[in-house]
Amino acid sequence: MPVEEKIRAFILENYLFTDDQSELKNDDSFLDQGILDSTGILEIIFFIEDEFQIKIKDEEMVPDNLDSVDKIVAFIQRKKD
Repeated sequence: MPVEEKIRAFILENYLFTDDQSELKNDDSFLDQGILDSTGILEIIFFIEDEFQIKIKDEEMVPDNLDSVDKIVAFIQRKKD
């Protein structure tokens, strides 16, 4: 399963409690839309580290890297390069 699909499925299942893909656009801000709070962001970080075998440094835990599906996918791609 591609990175984008894994991230979308995780968010939809764990935070929006649906499998309806139309409920989440890839550029929706998790914080602005009220999808995630600070605890949710930490859960996403743990999921990313476990699922994609990468380590996220404290200074990388910023909205520019983690506040939408698109931003997470781009961040993971940068980390894997």
